[in-house]
Amino acid sequence: MAPKITAKRSLANENDENAVSTRVTRAKAAALDPSGADMKKPLVRTKSSANANATQARKRAALEDVSNFAKKDANGAKDAKKKPLGVKAGSVTNAARPTKVEKATRTTTKSVLTSKSINTKRPAPSSGAGHVTKKSRSTDSASKVVVQDDNVDENVAPQVESVKVEVKSQVKLETIVDEVDVDVRSDTEDAVEPIMEEDEIADLDAEDLDDPLMVAEYVNEIFDYLKELELQTMPNPNYMENQDDLEWQMRGILVDWLLEVHTRFRLLPETLFLAVNIIDRFLSAKVVQLDRLQLVGVTAMFIASKYEEVLSPHVSNFRHVADDGFTEEEILSAERFILTALNYDLSYPNPMNFLRRISKADNYDVQTRTLGKYLLEISCLDHRFIGHPPSRIAAASMYMARLILDRGEWDPTIAHYAGCTEEELLPCFHLMLDYLHGPVKHEAFFKKYAHKKFMKASVVVRPWVKQNAEFYLSQLPKSDPLHFKSRDKTR
Repeated sequence: MAPKITAKRSLANENDENAVSTRVTRAKAAALDPSGADMKKPLVRTKSSANANATQARKRAALEDVSNFAKKDANGAKDAKKKPLGVKAGSVTNAARPTKVEKATRTTTKSVLTSKSINTKRPAPSSGAGHVTKKSRSTDSASKVVVQDDNVDENVAPQVESVKVEVKSQVKLETIVDEVDVDVRSDTEDAVEPIMEEDEIADLDAEDLDDPLMVAEYVNEIFDYLKELELQTMPNPNYMENQDDLEWQMRGILVDWLLEVHTRFRLLPETLFLAVNIIDRFLSAKVVQLDRLQLVGVTAMFIASKYEEVLSPHVSNFRHVADDGFTEEEILSAERFILTALNYDLSYPNPMNFLRRISKADNYDVQTRTLGKYLLEISCLDHRFIGHPPSRIAAASMYMARLILDRGEWDPTIAHYAGCTEEELLPCFHLMLDYLHGPVKHEAFFKKYAHKKFMKASVVVRPWVKQNAEFYLSQLPKSDPLHFKSRDKTR
C-alpha cells in the first residue's frame, strides 16, 4: 500500500518538476498527431479500466474540461472536422497578417525604399535631422502634402525633392558639429576624471550576492546606520572628573581583571567591548564609590553576556569569580539599576563589526586580523580612546597591523571599506604606539595574546614598536604631548 500512496502523491503534486517532466499531456499528444490517432491510447499507468475512467473524469471535473484535445458532442461522437490549434485563424492571426488593402495602398513603397537606399551618406539621427525636416516642410508646398500624409499613414515617405534638401542641410550640420566637437570633448574630459577615481574602488560585495548571510544588498546602509549610532552611544571622555573616589588607573585595573573573566568563560569578543561600553556610560551618568566599582564591572559583563552570547554564564558563576564579595541578589539588583540608568539602550555598534568589514578588503588575512584584534583591545584598557568612535579605532588597528606585517599601503579600496582615510585614523594610531612603547601595564592582557591561539601577537608587536615608535612619534608637532613622552622614554 505504501508505493501506491507515494505514486498518487507524485501525480497530484503540481510543483514536482520530476513528475511534470516525465508525463506527456494531451496537449502535447494533439500537437504531435493532429489527426487524433493517438488520442485513443490512455496516458496513465496500466490500471483497470474502471479506475482509469474514474481518474480521467475526476481530472476533467477539476480542470473544468479546458484541455486541447478533441471534445465530444452531446451524442458522444468526436468532432473530426475541427482544425487543430495551430491551424485556427482567430482575431490575433488576422491582425498579424497584411491585408489586401494595405498591399494596394503601398504600391509606391518600392520607389521610396530605392530613394532611401541611394542616400547612404545620411548621418545619425543625433545630428539633428529632425529639425531639418521641419524646415523643408515649412518652405515647400510638396512638403505640406507630406505632413498631411503623415497624419494618415506614417509609412509614406516624403518626395525626392524634400530628401535632397535634407541631405544638403545635414551636410551643413555635420560641419557645424565638427567645429563644436572640440569644446564638447574638453568639457566631457573634466567630467570623466572623478568617475575614473571611483572605478579604482573594487566592489567586493558583488561576490556575496548569492549568500543570504552576508546581506550584500543592505550592507552599505547597515554600516552607514552604525556610524550614525556610534556617536549616540559614546560615553563622556572626561567623566572621571565627576568621580570623587575613582581614577583612570583603577578603571584600567578593572578592565584588565574583566579580561581574565572573559577568557575564563570563553566569551565572544563582542561581549568584552559591550561590557566596557556599559561601564563607561554608567560611570558617565552615575557617581560610584570605590567599593562598588567591582560590582559595576561584574554586572556589566553579566548584562553583555546575556545580550551577545547564545548561552550566557549563570549569575552564580559571576558571583564565584568575584570571590563571593557580592551576593546574587546584589548582582541582579545592580543589573536593574544599570539598565535603568542606560534607559535599556544596548545598541552599541561594536568595533568588531568594523574590523571584519575592513578585513574583507584585506582578503580576510588571518594574521592581520589577529593583530588587529590585539590592537583593538588596547582601546578597552586605555581611557584615552573613549573620545574616539569605534570605527576609527578599528581602522587604526587594521592600519597598524598591516604596517607591522608589511601588507602594503592604505589604498582607496581599504579606505572605502574602513570609512576613513589615512589622515583621519592617525590620532588613534599614535595613541596605540604610545601605549605599546611604554612598559607593560596590564599583564593579563599581555599574557592573553602571548598564547599560540592568538599567534603570539603581543610578542610579535613589541619589538617592532621599539624600533619604529620613535620615528612615527617624532613626526608629531612639539605641542603634542605624545611627542614629549616619546623623547622621555628614549632617554
